[in-house]
Amino acid sequence: MNAQTQEFFISGAAGQLECKLDLPPDSEPRGIALIAHPHPLYGGTMDNKVTQTLARAFTAIGYVSVRMNFRGVGASAGVHDAGLGETDDMALLHAHMSQQYPHLPVALAGFSFGTFVQSQLQQRLIAQDIPAERLALIGTAAGKWQLPEVPANTILIHGEEDDTIPVSDVLDWARPLDIPVIVIPGADHFFHRKLHHIKQLIMQMWHR
Repeated sequence: MNAQTQEFFISGAAGQLECKLDLPPDSEPRGIALIAHPHPLYGGTMDNKVTQTLARAFTAIGYVSVRMNFRGVGASAGVHDAGLGETDDMALLHAHMSQQYPHLPVALAGFSFGTFVQSQLQQRLIAQDIPAERLALIGTAAGKWQLPEVPANTILIHGEEDDTIPVSDVLDWARPLDIPVIVIPGADHFFHRKLHHIKQLIMQMWHR
């Protein structure tokens, strides 16, 4: 992503997992952001443009941004595990980064399939009494997977013209949770020509 990007591997149940880390420019980190990419079987990788946009947004507000290629993607070992193994792997990344940067809050962010992984991980962290500081879910995979409840302060951003995950499905999921959904007019699933809105919204809303 930039000259600050560092590559590293962690060991998962299915083998080595390829990760990238971006440090905030010219500042001590104020938090950690774990970012999950879209569906591996449909070309999703940690270098997806929405995933990279999330990384840029979080480094801009002083967070260490960390992405991981899910099992079977890029140099990560293993095969796709329908979100279950991927949640296990993200939990390992959470533990690894929490050891590297103890006492820093952890944010969870994801795009599409990655929103399923991160919402599942948040449930695990709540059960362990170490919940993430906040979630940012982009193109939330409501209607595609059985998403658990997420906290009321979760940031939900969706494209008006998303034909992969209709915004109506996200509204149906968010309605009983009473969580606002920010709809980007004219945006498709991949936010073509609309990525700047994601970065700006995260930067504006994160500490509100």
